[in-house]
Amino acid sequence: MKSPQDAAPRFESLFGRPPKVQVRAPGRVNLIGEHTDYNGGFVLPMAIPQHTEVHLSPREGHTVRAFSANLGAQGQVDTYELGQEKRGRGWLDYVQGVTHVLRVEGHVPGGFDLWLRSDVPVGSGLSSSAALEVALLRGLREAFGLPLDDVRIALLGQKVECDFVGAPVGVMDQMASSLADTGAALFLDTRSLKYERVPLPTQVEPIVINSGVTHSHSGGDYRVRRAECERAAKLLGVEQLRDLPDAELPRALALPEPLGRRVRHVLTENARVLQTVRALREGDLAALGPLLYASHASQRDDYEVSVPEIDLLVDLARAEPDVLGARLTGGGFGGSVVMLARTGSGADAAARIATQYAKQSKHQATVLVPEPSSGR
Repeated sequence: MKSPQDAAPRFESLFGRPPKVQVRAPGRVNLIGEHTDYNGGFVLPMAIPQHTEVHLSPREGHTVRAFSANLGAQGQVDTYELGQEKRGRGWLDYVQGVTHVLRVEGHVPGGFDLWLRSDVPVGSGLSSSAALEVALLRGLREAFGLPLDDVRIALLGQKVECDFVGAPVGVMDQMASSLADTGAALFLDTRSLKYERVPLPTQVEPIVINSGVTHSHSGGDYRVRRAECERAAKLLGVEQLRDLPDAELPRALALPEPLGRRVRHVLTENARVLQTVRALREGDLAALGPLLYASHASQRDDYEVSVPEIDLLVDLARAEPDVLGARLTGGGFGGSVVMLARTGSGADAAARIATQYAKQSKHQATVLVPEPSSGR
C-alpha cells in the first residue's frame, strides 16, 4: 500500500532543479537510561533503520522554501526569511529553529530550498525531531561548508528544541542521531559527552514496537518531571542528581512526595546503565533481561511515565520465552517499547506480541525493528 509520501512531488518538480545535497539521519531507540540525560547521567541508545532524509540546495537571497513529503500531494511549500523565524508553524518550527540557532551561534547560511521525508513515527519515543534536526544540520554543513563536527551538530539540535521549539530535552536524542549506528549501542556520559560504541552480543537482537499512543516532549508531563528533578537537586544541595551519592538516597526519600521517588529512579537507572554496559561487554545474557524489566518498573512506579498500553506490551513480552527483557523507551506517556530477544527470534516474537496487543487494547502496534521484511 502506498503511503502519502509516495504521492508527494519530488525536489526537482517543486524547485525546478536537482538538489545539491542529499543526506539522512536516523531515529534512535534507547536500550536503557531514561530521564537520566537532563540529570547529567548515563544513557545507552542505538540508531534504528528508520530515518529522516533531506534534499537541499542553496539559493540566492535569504528566503527558505521548505516542503515535507510526509504531507503527501496535499502539502505545500512553506517559506520564511532568515532572521525572521517565528514559532507556531508546526513541523516548520524545527527548520526555523535550526536556522535561528545557527545564526545565534555565528553561522549564517544563505537561503535554500529544502525537501524532506521521514519514516520515524512522530510521537513514538524514537526521536523523530532529533532525526530532522541532525539531518538538516548535516545538509547545511555540506551545502555551506559550515565548520561543525558531529558532536556540535548534536548540541545545536538540542538548542533547537530547548531554545526555539520549547521542549526542555536532554542531549541524548541528538547525540544518538548524530553518532550512533544500528550495530552497536552508544554508551554516553551526558555530562562530559564522552561516548563509546558497545556492540550487542551476537546472540541477541533488538525489538522495537510502537504502541500507537503518541506523546509530545513539549507537553506538560515531561516538563513536570524535569522540574521535579531540578527541585529535588536544589533541596539536596547538588547541581544535578548525577552528583548525589547512592548513600544519600535515604535523605532523598525523605523529600516531599513524589520527589524522593523521582530521585530513586534517576540513581538506580544510572546504575542500571553501567550494569547493562558491563553485561553487553561480557556477553552476560542472563543479566540483561532483569535490568530492562527493572528499568521499566522504575519508570512505571517511581517516575510515573508509563501508560497501560505500554505496560501491556511489556507484559506480553514476558510471556515470550525468547524475549530476554522489555521496557518503555523514550520520554514516556506513550511511545514505544524496546526489547532484547535471542537472535533469529525477534521478528516472530514481535509479530505475536503485536497481534495480542491489538486484541487486548484499542490500539494497533507497529513493529519497527526488526523491519517486517527481514527475518520473516
